[in-house]
Amino acid sequence: MTLPQGMRSILAYFPSSTKAEAAVKELKQMGINEVSLDRISRYGVSNDAAINNGLNAETLTGLTIYSANTSPLENNDTRVLMGADPSNSGMAADNYGIAGGKAFLVTVVTSDEMGDKASQVLKKYEGSF
Repeated sequence: MTLPQGMRSILAYFPSSTKAEAAVKELKQMGINEVSLDRISRYGVSNDAAINNGLNAETLTGLTIYSANTSPLENNDTRVLMGADPSNSGMAADNYGIAGGKAFLVTVVTSDEMGDKASQVLKKYEGSF
């Protein structure tokens, strides 16, 4: 994707959805409307509130590596391998297997003039570039 002259894109990774959502809210209050928040995982992502809810969890991997879209009736080999992934145990290394070391990505498209201010907001909420 090529942005028009005078526009800039910024990608920042966050340690929690709470911090990422706070950054998005502040950016939108500043008048920057081209902002998105995504959960990222090396296994793909499915944001299914019923499956990924800790109280109703159908799978361990749905909670830990966001793989809720893996059918319990199909892909048994895939499900076993994801269940054996170190990120599913309490012994996993810090930020193991998460792109950029953080699980939440905020993408901002703004003018060059607002770019530095947007970057400051992202840093304020512990965003990593």
